[in-house]
Amino acid sequence: MTNNNSRMNKFEKRRRNTKFINYFLALAAVLAVFLIGFWIFGGNDEAADDRDTSTSEADSFFLETEEDDNENSTDNETVDEQEENDESGADSEDNNREEDEPASEEAEENNENDEIETVETEPSDDDVEEAIMGNWSPIGTEQTGPHTTKYEDGSQDRIEIKRAASMVTGIPEDELIEIWIGNGGHQKVVATVSNRAQTENYRVFMSWVDGEGWQPTKLETLKQ
Repeated sequence: MTNNNSRMNKFEKRRRNTKFINYFLALAAVLAVFLIGFWIFGGNDEAADDRDTSTSEADSFFLETEEDDNENSTDNETVDEQEENDESGADSEDNNREEDEPASEEAEENNENDEIETVETEPSDDDVEEAIMGNWSPIGTEQTGPHTTKYEDGSQDRIEIKRAASMVTGIPEDELIEIWIGNGGHQKVVATVSNRAQTENYRVFMSWVDGEGWQPTKLETLKQ
C-alpha cells in the first residue's frame, strides 16, 4: 500500500513538472514569435523610414540641383541677351556713326559755303552774263619753294588750277573741261572752263598764295 502511494506521488509530481515545463515552453514560444514579428515589422518600418528619409534627401538634392541648373540657365540666357543687346547697341552706334559722318561732312561743306561772301562786280567784257567777287580760300598746294607758273598740260599748276576752278564753279573735276588757261598778270591766271555738255561756261580769275596754292578771286558766268 505504501509502495502504491509513493508511486502515485512520484507520477503526480512528474506530471506537474511536465505541465510546468510545457507552460514555460509555450510562453517562450509566444515570446519568440512576438520578438520575431516585432523585428520583422519594426525593422521594415525603420528601413522604410530610412528609405523615405533617403528618398526625401535624394529628392531634395535633385530639386536643388534642378533649381541651380534653372538659375544657371536663366543667368546664361540673361548674359546672352545682354551680349546680344550690347552687340546690337554697338552695331546701331556704328550705323548711326556711319550715317552721321556723311551728314557731318555735308554740314561742314555747307558751313564753308555759307561763310563765303560774294558781291557783284563789273564784267570784263560783253560775253559775261554775271560777274562776282568772293572770299574763296586757296585750294592748297603740294608745291614748295619759289613759285613760277607752269602752263604745260599735266603740270602741278594745271592740276591745282583745275581743282580750284572745280571748287568755285561747282563742276566736278572729272566733268570739267579747260577751254583756255592764260596769264592774268604776276602770279595770276585766268581759266575759261565748262562742263562736258558745255551748258555751263565760266571764266575764273585766280591769284597765287605762297604755301597755300591758287585762290579764286573773281567768277564770271559767260553767256551761252
